Amino acid sequence: MKNSVREIELRMKENWPECAKTMSFALLKVARIHNLFNNDIEQCVEKFQLQQADFGVLSALRRSPAPHCLSPTELYHSMFYSSGGLTKVLVRLVNAGLIDRLENPQDKRSKLVQLNHKGKQLVETIMPTLHLQGQSLLAGLSEDETSQLEVLLQKVLDHNENTSEAVE
Repeated sequence: MKNSVREIELRMKENWPECAKTMSFALLKVARIHNLFNNDIEQCVEKFQLQQADFGVLSALRRSPAPHCLSPTELYHSMFYSSGGLTKVLVRLVNAGLIDRLENPQDKRSKLVQLNHKGKQLVETIMPTLHLQGQSLLAGLSEDETSQLEVLLQKVLDHNENTSEAVE
């Protein structure tokens, strides 16, 4: 049986106190929540014969302005995938009939990626289920606590994303 984060924290404090003093248990908890939500996403999108990366591309395209079309570079920067990994995902989505590849008037060497009607319908079908799963993960919190959590997590992200962008 897997150890819960609470059990890991207790065992660390009991059996390795010098490590527990400097460990961020908050980050361990965030990582566990991330894993739980990732598992929910994976199970949900598999029902539609998609992989998480496929859904990531579809949702990135859907949140872009109509006509939901991005260059591969724009998509790459929004997805956190290597270009080789992204290429494989795009081929899968074209073969599934969920995106179209269009001529890029700005760059003849690349093709634009556009969410088509079938892909738009699919991502809009999946997203409400994921929202419910996310709400379920946070069900133990009040509305105020959820707002506080969001503010604190955004503060951590703002600090780290601004720091990492300055380094790049």
